[in-house]
Amino acid sequence: MAKKSDKLFFDNFVDCAACACRAAVMLDEILGSYDPRALPKLVEQMHLIEHEGDTKKHEMMEALMHAFITPIEREDIVLLSQNIDDVTDSIEDVLLHLYMNNITFINPEAVRFSKLLIRCCEAMELVMKKFQNFKKDVGIHQLIIELNAMEEEGDRLFISSMRKLHTECRDPLEIMAWREIFIYLEKCLDACEEVADVVETVIMKNT
Repeated sequence: MAKKSDKLFFDNFVDCAACACRAAVMLDEILGSYDPRALPKLVEQMHLIEHEGDTKKHEMMEALMHAFITPIEREDIVLLSQNIDDVTDSIEDVLLHLYMNNITFINPEAVRFSKLLIRCCEAMELVMKKFQNFKKDVGIHQLIIELNAMEEEGDRLFISSMRKLHTECRDPLEIMAWREIFIYLEKCLDACEEVADVVETVIMKNT
């Protein structure tokens, strides 16, 4: 069981991962019942989630500045906190690009991405819940493997989506817009894997 002072850091990781999960669910809901007229309000709502994640990250940095002893190296705490925050940021970026590119309809492949993204974020949150007991909880390793596998699934989805876009779409502006959005969707999945990779590195350094 982590000490109370250590628990603050681990709980913060979980809270930030929960923000990413909420953002992923919101994005999936937006794509599933897409209404471009609602985007301005939805962008504001998504930013509130992103801002909550930023606030949690700043709380972490404040606690780190005053901590005499930390459960893992300070550099690893900063890196992990930033990488979890990057997941939420990248999800917000997808919505922003739907808005900025004035997307009027949703490519079905984007929904496949959002469903996969929810799975990745949920696995990432579970990794963070198990992280404080990483020396005893062997299940965390399987979750990291699953996250890596989901990222590879995302790579295949990205390739097939881009191929389909360039072979079936005839509107160059539509191709440009969706090409960019697919890239940002893949970045969301990559960001989840980055979190898993950092956790795996920390475990190796501390066991």
